[in-house]
Amino acid sequence: MNKEQIAGMIDHTLLKADASREAVIKLANEAKEHRFASVCVNPSQIETAYEILKDTPEVKVCTVIGFPLGASTSETKAFETKDAIAKGATEVDMVINIGALKDKNDELVLNDIKAVVEAAKGKALTKVIIETCLLTDEEKVRACELSVKAGADFVKTSTGFSTGGATVADIALMRKTVGPDVGVKASGGVRSLADVEALVEAGATRIGASSGIAIINGEQSKSSY
Repeated sequence: MNKEQIAGMIDHTLLKADASREAVIKLANEAKEHRFASVCVNPSQIETAYEILKDTPEVKVCTVIGFPLGASTSETKAFETKDAIAKGATEVDMVINIGALKDKNDELVLNDIKAVVEAAKGKALTKVIIETCLLTDEEKVRACELSVKAGADFVKTSTGFSTGGATVADIALMRKTVGPDVGVKASGGVRSLADVEALVEAGATRIGASSGIAIINGEQSKSSY
């Protein structure tokens, strides 16, 4: 893959609690310059990113829903999704109800994902964060199957705020489970070009990283996301 192809797979990400408006503006301008797939920012910063990127349609504005715990109600997640889209987001990364998955309450998990998918339908891509570091392989498979059943566009490994991030083994398992027609996003701990290449080889089609600039320049970043 060349530099442009790699950039086109990266969601250039800034989700820290202390992220300033100035930092989001810098992020959006970097995404514009390097033609990243999107910027991924907290919901309160969608409009700031949108203002910079509204004339660069190939760079999407992505945000997070029910982040980072996934423990808010389905109704809240659906409202968050509609509000995010109204403010300019065209991609939403929602966190599943991890406790419900652990309880084997698949109906709740399915309906939780569906609430966001339906709120976003025709207006935004939905990516489902399953937080792989907290799940068994059986739970990862079940979470992916429920995401596909709910009509999600992508499954995603991690928030970057839990006990671990993307691994090659998890990406391979997720890809095997969802098949060829659903996206797989690797996020959390992706810090180098070598990381990206290994994850793409395993089946990732999108990369979430705060280290996008370092990655496309072939450098190693110390960032946690």
